[in-house]
Parts: sequence; C-alpha cells; structure tokens
Amino acid sequence: MNRIKNLFDNKNKNVLNVYCTAGFPKLNSTLVVMKALQNNGADLIELGMPYSDPLADGEVIQQSGSIALKNGMTIKVLFEQLKNFRKEISVPVVLMGYLNPVLQYGFEKFCEDAASLGIDGLILPDMPQISFENEYGAIMKKYGLDFIFLVTPETSEERVKNLDELSSGFLYAVSSSSTTGKDKSFEDVEKYLQRLQSYSLKNPVLTGFGVKDKTTFESVCKYSNGAIIGSAYIKALENANDIATATQTFLASVIG
Repeated sequence: MNRIKNLFDNKNKNVLNVYCTAGFPKLNSTLVVMKALQNNGADLIELGMPYSDPLADGEVIQQSGSIALKNGMTIKVLFEQLKNFRKEISVPVVLMGYLNPVLQYGFEKFCEDAASLGIDGLILPDMPQISFENEYGAIMKKYGLDFIFLVTPETSEERVKNLDELSSGFLYAVSSSSTTGKDKSFEDVEKYLQRLQSYSLKNPVLTGFGVKDKTTFESVCKYSNGAIIGSAYIKALENANDIATATQTFLASVIG
C-alpha cells in the first residue's frame, strides 16, 4: 500500500505536512512528537534526521538538529526508535536529511532498513539529479520508497517538469530561495505557485519555507495541494512543558 498516494487520492487540498526533528527536544521525544502530530491533524510527517551541516535549514531547525545530535541522535538510534512505530502511526512518514550520513550508513542498507520499518519516502535536498538518475533512484524504487525533489521560484519550467517526472509522492515547492523559517511576500509566492499549477505536473505539490500560521497556510493552499510547516512548529516545541498540549495548540491555530 502506498500511503502517500492513498493520502492524495483521498485528500488533494489543504494537506498538512509537519516537519519535526528526530531526537528533539529530548532523545526519546521522537515518537511522542509523531503521535501528537497524527492525533492533532497532521496528514503527513516529515521526520528530520539531524546533520551537522544542513544547507537548506534555517536557524531554528539547525538549532533543533544540534540539540538532537547532542542528545545522541544518529540514524542507527532513529531506526531503533522506529522499530514498531507503524503499530501507532498510520499517516505517511518521509525522512528528510542529507546525503552524507546516509552514504556513511550505506545507501542501499539505509533504504532497505527504512522501508522495512514502514517509512514511505525520502527528501535529500543535496541529492544531485545525475546521481539519482544513474544510481540512487533505482535503489529507492527497489524498496518502494518515494523520492521528493525540491523546486524553487528560480527553477526553470523545463527543470521543474524534469524533476516532477523523477519525483514520486509529491513535489516540494520551496516558496523562495532563502532557508526555512524566513518571512516572505506571500503575494509573490502565490504567483509562483500559479505558475507551477500551469505546468500540469503529475505529482501533487506541497509548499514549504515560511509557512507558519493559518494565514500563510491558507495562502499557499490556494494554488498548491497543501503546505509544509517546520520552523514554527519546532519553536512551539522548544519551550513546551507538554508535547501533546503544545502540538494541539499549535495545529489548532493553523487548521482549526
């Protein structure tokens, strides 16, 4: 069963994907956070694998990754934590991270282990297209993992269509060329999303970077299938006494 395809077959508007960092705020918070997200309206969970040099991440997510690494989070520890997560989590889960730690783990072993746990897909922003086409794409396909490419307002129409063709699950529309968590003009974002819409892409489009509240969520949902929220949720967790309550309050403010 392809959980991501199933999600978009049943809901193709206002899909909410929430990013959380594995091992944050505490090492053993991962599943607690995932359950809270599922229970309070997240349609999809993007689980960040912390890395010491995260190119696309803004300050808030970088900081959460540093804390998670200090807490002792590694891919091995994460996979241990996720051993039986499908007994409690039914929403699609994609792993988001960077190529280096995955290669150190062993790319095929990583895909095999992730798939056997019940992970649905991968987002690796620094994956070169040529490496995907020549080597890694076939391995992911072998284990039934979706791969999600990112596009930005500067990506040419030809390249957008090319990356859409290579992607499965959904296409990640970065709302601007800055890092995550930055404020931006959502009027410009809407124009960009309208342009993507005009390309008649095969994948659903989820928009991320700068989506942080009800207004920005509704804005990007006008012209894409849904939104990805990361930094704003991490901020909500930073000072939370109770993960479940903080998550409920935050998600209610976005989709309530």
